[in-house]
Amino acid sequence: MAIRVLLVNSHQIVLWGLEKLINAESPNMEVVGKATNGHDAVHEAREKKPHILLLDLCLAGEKCSSLITDLLGEGPFHIIIFTEFHDQATIDEAVLRGARGVVYKEEPPHQIIKAIEKVHAGELWLGRSATGRLFINCVRPAQTPPDSTTKKINALTRKERAIMGAFATQAGASNKKIAQKLCISEQTLRNHLTSIFSKLEITNRFDLFMFAKLHHREFGTFEPGSEPPSNGSI
Repeated sequence: MAIRVLLVNSHQIVLWGLEKLINAESPNMEVVGKATNGHDAVHEAREKKPHILLLDLCLAGEKCSSLITDLLGEGPFHIIIFTEFHDQATIDEAVLRGARGVVYKEEPPHQIIKAIEKVHAGELWLGRSATGRLFINCVRPAQTPPDSTTKKINALTRKERAIMGAFATQAGASNKKIAQKLCISEQTLRNHLTSIFSKLEITNRFDLFMFAKLHHREFGTFEPGSEPPSNGSI
């Protein structure tokens, strides 16, 4: 099945170029829709059901980092930021809101294709500096008292702790890959993730991964066929 790509950019010439570039990769990927503003982007995302949405952070004056939340509410696709801006705060905000990758406009065209493939496969497409900044910001202690975090971790069941251990070692892995690693079904994993999100008071997979990495010693490493680390509950 071709990777379905939705393009969101306020410049028609850029849309034309991206469409030519991506459609040249047929049958592996194809452009299924285009939008030049936030309102149309949300509508197209709902109607066209893309796998990947390539989003320019600047749409005729709109602040598109805040648009990401609305877009992700329209379906289970991934967003890649396509931008010329290197402002760290703006990029970090976009990723924390749910973007899975960042491609800069001055990069070679093949980087766009590679980013689409990798993000569609469940990976993150971020530079080392951006990854480092985001990790530091997410794990920086200040707001949450240690005893509160400990209570959250202790509230997890054995299987939920095993899932956290898997996430700590599988950056950007899909639900299917995590479920295979733990020898459970994807539906069972989704049920556990709903419970984990509630207990840890987090709302997205990026925060889940960061929490798992920060507290990986609490979860250990789980391998199929072994008993998950126990905290006294099932």
